[in-house]
Amino acid sequence: MTGSAHRRPTTSPELTLDTEHPARAAARHSAEDPRAEALHATQAALAAEHAAVYGYGVVGGRLDGDLARHAREAHAAHRARRDALHRAVRALGGTPEPAAVAYALPFEVAGRDEAVRLATELEERLAAVYADLVRSTGGSARLEAAASLREAAVRATRWRGGATPFPGLPEHAPGRTASGVGDGRDGPGTTDTEEDL
Repeated sequence: MTGSAHRRPTTSPELTLDTEHPARAAARHSAEDPRAEALHATQAALAAEHAAVYGYGVVGGRLDGDLARHAREAHAAHRARRDALHRAVRALGGTPEPAAVAYALPFEVAGRDEAVRLATELEERLAAVYADLVRSTGGSARLEAAASLREAAVRATRWRGGATPFPGLPEHAPGRTASGVGDGRDGPGTTDTEEDL
């Protein structure tokens, strides 16, 4: 499951929170076309799941015991979500974006503590992406997106050891600025605007 943890991606699936999310940008430009908005948001969620699958490959290699089991379960769940989103993009008439060959990690993952931190960050970012997907879809797709948001929030809570008041809405998270970048009050934040994991 592991790969080159520091190579730059050959494609650019975005999972950062310090720039406007693709689904929000799509909403501004295609408010009259809900299907196009749903497609953009679904592609963004697919890109996020590609990155999560890669990230959990790194996480799992740094853990053991129960934590390693949780990482394996999360990895399998994200692979399943990724495959479902792949089908959803096709159903919307799009061409699913492929995964990058490798991703640049937001920080060095040398051991257990960093692996847990990365897993937490992956799930928090996924919650934000799925919150956008909930806003951009309807019917069964919205229900699936809501279930994915809930799962990401639960996993983030498990990894973090505590809950946040507004999962999926980083602008309301403690220690976050309106842009979603850490303000330094809740530990190190990622301000790199390059295409990272």
